[in-house]
Amino acid sequence: MQEVAASHFRAVMGHFATGVTVVTASGPEGPVGMTANAVCSLSLEPLLLLVCFDNEARTLRVVRERERFGVNVLAAGQEPLARLFASKAPEAAKFAGVQHTVHEGVPVLEGALAWVGCTLERLVPGGDHTIGIGSVTAAEFAGEADPLLWYRGTYR
Repeated sequence: MQEVAASHFRAVMGHFATGVTVVTASGPEGPVGMTANAVCSLSLEPLLLLVCFDNEARTLRVVRERERFGVNVLAAGQEPLARLFASKAPEAAKFAGVQHTVHEGVPVLEGALAWVGCTLERLVPGGDHTIGIGSVTAAEFAGEADPLLWYRGTYR
């Protein structure tokens, strides 16, 4: 059996279009957030959502501590927001110009296509990521719009 190089695997999986989200949580110093595309509905009974966190993500530390998180689904045209939350900028700087409300301890970004609030059920090691499984406690959408997509290394 031939070993697959990580770069080749990444290029192959880049052909799978994914939605773009910002995962948020409320920490002791304020809101935190990160861009994520490894997000999916896991179960309808019970309602569960899956998010993959980079092991070094500041958001993961807050989610682990507070056991709550939100997933904000970005709409087409929100690429600047995706890039902002993908950056290593300080969390306060990320949220400085971003309008948001807090719903049951979860920051909800204004203008997001939809959002889901979760209580952390468990964290599962997954290589250089940690898989977070959340029990869905809230779910809303903001209307009809096209989603922001990630495909072959670019936003679409």
